[in-house]
Amino acid sequence: MTPPQDPRLLDGSAAPAARERIAGIDAARALAVFGMLTVHLGVGSLGLAGLAGDEAAEALHGLTRGRSSALFAFLAGVSLALMTGRTRPLPGLALQRPVARILVRAVVLALLGMFLDVLGAPVAVILAYYAGFFVLALPLLTLGPVALGCMAAAIALIGPQASFLLRSTMGDRGFRENSIGGVTDLLLTGYYPAFTFMAFVVAGMAVGRMDLNAARVRLGMLGTGAALALLGYGGSWLLLYPLGGVDRLAADLAGPAWGTTGPDAAELAPMREWVVGELGNMHGQVPTDSPLWLLIASPHSGTSYEAVGAIGTSLLVLVACLYAAEYARVPLYPLSAAGSMALTVYAGHIVVMAAGGMSFQDTAPFRWEAFVVAALVLCTGWKLLLGRGPLERALGWLADRGADLVPDRRGRVRQS
Repeated sequence: MTPPQDPRLLDGSAAPAARERIAGIDAARALAVFGMLTVHLGVGSLGLAGLAGDEAAEALHGLTRGRSSALFAFLAGVSLALMTGRTRPLPGLALQRPVARILVRAVVLALLGMFLDVLGAPVAVILAYYAGFFVLALPLLTLGPVALGCMAAAIALIGPQASFLLRSTMGDRGFRENSIGGVTDLLLTGYYPAFTFMAFVVAGMAVGRMDLNAARVRLGMLGTGAALALLGYGGSWLLLYPLGGVDRLAADLAGPAWGTTGPDAAELAPMREWVVGELGNMHGQVPTDSPLWLLIASPHSGTSYEAVGAIGTSLLVLVACLYAAEYARVPLYPLSAAGSMALTVYAGHIVVMAAGGMSFQDTAPFRWEAFVVAALVLCTGWKLLLGRGPLERALGWLADRGADLVPDRRGRVRQS
């Protein structure tokens, strides 16, 4: 007697359960998008935080900067795992149709990213990078959680150092006019370089390969997330301040101007102040004029410390959202609805910013709150009445048409 075949082997699609949305993941995705809105709209847009004072607004802005885009990439990895079998990676031929869907999504996201870039809003659009991450992740789709976790750790620990060495030989490429200018930006020199950001994607894939409904898995994620956040951000702080890393970096940068004797403490103070200010002014990677920059964990610094810390915070946010979606499903519905239409919300806010000539430098209290409330209301209404978001529906349709071009086991192409 022939045993029943896994339905996933017949048409290359996952079992029905694998297509169900997980409300907690959607909620986390919404938080990632709203966090990026905080950065794009600027500190001056935070009305409620501003009522508590400038320091509170700056603190919220600093909390979301870098970590939101890392969470967005992390959840992209989770989605890739869900699209390709969840806890059981799709084998062999069964993976062809999902791979076709992923490739079509990558092409469409790249084109959409370039379109949004052309609009001229002062935003480093992540979508073209996102598309590149999808392609880079394709060889990893058959791996399990342990192998993916080890690979994410290797990228986080080795990637930033390798990037530093490679960029040291390339010289200063100057200011970037667009969000992404080619493969070199995607890998090394862009706002979201793969040498760092693939650690988030692969870590998300590892998480997506686990049973996210299991209490043991969630507790493990919670403990791992806390440990990684402490190791990344706490380790960097310890090296920079109590152990004198900032002073050494300042002296290292000032050294050529003072010769072999080096500056004294009074002469070093202005350089130290400049260094501390620069720690929060990174745009994808650190400068290559001193290896001591690699000790920082600042947003968008692209260091191992930032990667480890941001993976930790991504795990914590995801676990919190998974529990919240179970125990407060109705109150959380608008957030999950917005997260299920993250692409629409992300693209829509850039279009609005470009049309209105908005900038992160504007002083416009409650602008951020207005964007968030509008997204929550519109997405909730759309989901209740029409279901899938507009861009998500179009992207899904195109991906399915691409998958239909993949021959089945008998060499036949599906007819739509």
